[in-house]
Amino acid sequence: MSEPVRASDHTAPEGISERTIEGVGRLSEAFEYIERAKGHLYSFHQLMGRADFLVEEAADLLDEAGETQFAERLRKDLVGRNVLDGRWTFQVVEEFDDTYYEFFRGIERESRELTGGVRHLYEARLKEQRRTAGRPHHTADPQG
Repeated sequence: MSEPVRASDHTAPEGISERTIEGVGRLSEAFEYIERAKGHLYSFHQLMGRADFLVEEAADLLDEAGETQFAERLRKDLVGRNVLDGRWTFQVVEEFDDTYYEFFRGIERESRELTGGVRHLYEARLKEQRRTAGRPHHTADPQG
């Protein structure tokens, strides 16, 4: 079991400016939004894939109902259709990962060098400013 993260793990090294802490914090927040966007992109990928299979099922049902021409149109023109020019959603996900996400992830990690490798300094400062010392569930560190 890992050790709990202590408040002392989030102490700014000597000489790091407030603006640096704020800037790195803002970049970290931006990356959190990118993580969420990536999740939405994966949702899009899965939703589109499921819809494609449902269209195929609809074509089968319409075929059974005697609507063979329309069913065949669905199979030929909609099932397996690209969602963007030349791309299925897995290709969109891969391009996003390779072109944007991995670079952003690397630059966000690199930004921690500006804070001596300490993560979440900005949030740690907010915690100290916003918690009420001595109140239950307002402790600086995990209890135990």
